[in-house]
Amino acid sequence: MRALIVDDEAPARAKVRRLLQACADVEIVGEASTGREAVAAIKRSQPDIVFLDVQMPGVDGFGVVQAIEAGEAPYVVFVTADERHAIRAFEVGAVDYLLKPFTPLRFDQVLTRARERLAERAPAAIFVPAPARQYLRRILVLDDGRALFLPVERIDTVEAERNYVYLTGGASRYRLRATVGSLQERLDPAHFLRINRSTLVRLDAIRSMHDWSHGDYRVVMQDGRELTWSRRYRAAAEREFGVGR
Repeated sequence: MRALIVDDEAPARAKVRRLLQACADVEIVGEASTGREAVAAIKRSQPDIVFLDVQMPGVDGFGVVQAIEAGEAPYVVFVTADERHAIRAFEVGAVDYLLKPFTPLRFDQVLTRARERLAERAPAAIFVPAPARQYLRRILVLDDGRALFLPVERIDTVEAERNYVYLTGGASRYRLRATVGSLQERLDPAHFLRINRSTLVRLDAIRSMHDWSHGDYRVVMQDGRELTWSRRYRAAAEREFGVGR
């Protein structure tokens, strides 16, 4: 994997360089300290991945992205100290987003994700939006011997019990032979969150969340039920989106 490092601060470039040099499958093809240098280096070196600082004098990271033609597009990991750029970073198709100061563990997670994306060989993934993943819109369930297609927006919680899960919404409850993990993969993460080993919740069905004990949160649903968002799954969500408390 050919990597280019772009940052206007030398210590920041040195940190990324040191972490990349520890990876046997990574070749550092260059460094740049300005947006214009970055554009030229991308055209010249054709890296597979670019660690790109967002805030630079003159042409910033987003300007670099706009200046590269689709056929030259590498995979981009935006690097910045300002978390407000996160949403825009993903809108332009960044592989990931590193929030300074980041740990070696967080860097390794980003690099692993980049390897997976590169292995897929998706053409021009940063500039040409990939087809949207198809998530479930309805789930076939049984209700008193009758089959019906349950819209996912009517599901408040998915809770595991032995070899089944129970889908609860309002006063209705349906049993389905499945696992929480299998449904988590098929439900849109923009609307559903796994809060512990056995529970998924629909975000719009949450009334409030509160600190509870030892890093756990108490999740209060609109119907009054109280559930636990375990610290393990909170940490996973924070890693996924690159933010912390």
